[in-house]
Amino acid sequence: MKKYRICVYAICKNEEKFVDRWMDSMREADVIVVTDTGSTDGTVEKFRERGAVVCTEEIKPWRFDVARNLSLDHVPEDADICVCTDLDEVFTRGWRDCVEKSWQPGTTMGKYLYNWSLKEDGTPDVQFSYFKIHDRHSYQWAYPVHECLKYVGTGPEKIIYITGMELNHYPDAAKSRGSYLPLLELAAKETPQDDRVAYYLGREYMYKGMWKECIAELKRHLALPSSIWKEERCASMRWIAKSCFRLSNLTEAFSWYCRAIAEVPHMREPYVECAQMAYQTSNWPMAYYMAAEALKIRQKSMVYVNMGYAWDYTPDDLCAIACYRLGMYGESLAHAKAALAFSPKDERLQNNLRLIELKANH
Repeated sequence: MKKYRICVYAICKNEEKFVDRWMDSMREADVIVVTDTGSTDGTVEKFRERGAVVCTEEIKPWRFDVARNLSLDHVPEDADICVCTDLDEVFTRGWRDCVEKSWQPGTTMGKYLYNWSLKEDGTPDVQFSYFKIHDRHSYQWAYPVHECLKYVGTGPEKIIYITGMELNHYPDAAKSRGSYLPLLELAAKETPQDDRVAYYLGREYMYKGMWKECIAELKRHLALPSSIWKEERCASMRWIAKSCFRLSNLTEAFSWYCRAIAEVPHMREPYVECAQMAYQTSNWPMAYYMAAEALKIRQKSMVYVNMGYAWDYTPDDLCAIACYRLGMYGESLAHAKAALAFSPKDERLQNNLRLIELKANH
């Protein structure tokens, strides 16, 4: 028996090709409400054919927070639980049962596992906890882009983790993120002391290859009084290190990776990224040390992004290559076998193993 009235809500524009897959995934909800922001294809008609409630809104100038709040306004007042997703996201089957088993009286938000990207074999690549499930009246969306839910309730906020719930992201390669940078720069002007905005803006500069701008903005992020989330500070330090490396400043890059490790020593990412930099510069002792240290960490982060390359064959592969270069053939062989176990059909890993076996057995 259903315990809660659950509503899925979303915004969309010209996403007709995703309608059927998304509706199939969301059909465990009691009601599905879609806010269309100007489709010119058959998106609206197809949604209505599939039984969704469709509302249309014109949003000028465009802001994601405005669009999300308008879509939330269209959710029925009697909904107990609101589930916000995008059209390129798909829940694994049985998600509703997971919500109802985990939700407790007084819960305001539920977090769950989000696979932001998947490998070719369908296994998770980039993973983190997501937050877009909430009660009907306690939240509003904020920020022009990289929008998130802000608590506006009257009682204490109560956040739970929904065990077993999993959302997979299948990004549309044709979708442009060209609006992100100007919207982030707008957000930085609106809230210059907001550490979250500074982090995302600095990261966007990195994505654009604007290395100097990235370094300057992320140093500003780290200097803000509200910048206290260690995992995000660690990420800023990693992106500064990457930008320094791209500017051929190896000493600064290494220094920033060391700072990132000191900030959060229990995450693999800074170790692996430093090992990758060392590999590219043929610094085999550093590559070996950093990759080996990463492998000592066995637990993924429950509070931050877990990058696929930190948890697949990459650390063992880096150890195997570095050990081979250092003449440590027995250890190189062990790591080469471990790397191949992650990806048995990878021809490069197969060839590496054969080469290392010949050397180790000679």
